[in-house]
Amino acid sequence: MPSAASDFADPHKPELSVVLPCLNEESSVGGCIEQIVRTFAEHKIGGEIIVADNGSTDRSPEIARNAGATVILVTDKGYGSALRSGIGAARAKYVIMGDADGSYDFTQIPAFLQKLRSGYELVIGNRFEGGIQPGAMRPLHRYFGNPLLTGIGRLRFSLRTAWLYESCL
Repeated sequence: MPSAASDFADPHKPELSVVLPCLNEESSVGGCIEQIVRTFAEHKIGGEIIVADNGSTDRSPEIARNAGATVILVTDKGYGSALRSGIGAARAKYVIMGDADGSYDFTQIPAFLQKLRSGYELVIGNRFEGGIQPGAMRPLHRYFGNPLLTGIGRLRFSLRTAWLYESCL
């Protein structure tokens, strides 16, 4: 079985980095990493997995390392700090981020990677079509924040953006 830094491409320069911000996710982080590693292997994706641990007090960092991820310890608190640090540590041409709580379907990585390879600068998975579990997203974020911020980002930065409605990543 390939490692997280897959055997299918130059391990010194992977094509894809998957960044997982993490805070006390010992019950799910290992499963997320295993799903990513399997997806890399099945689709011959040269990739790396970076867990940006934001001060976990459980076994999350140990579990992530044992599953094959690179773990970076982020001292600045907050999800944004963990995400920025994880992306900053990424070595690949493309970066995909997902939470370490088991709520993302990492088997969808190839669909995202295909869009990135074809020239899209930003690819966004949309859980609205497949349904969102009750309590998973605040209504203010779901109906106002995410659509508004995405629209502003597209206008401000002139990004070529693809939406994957069938995806949960």
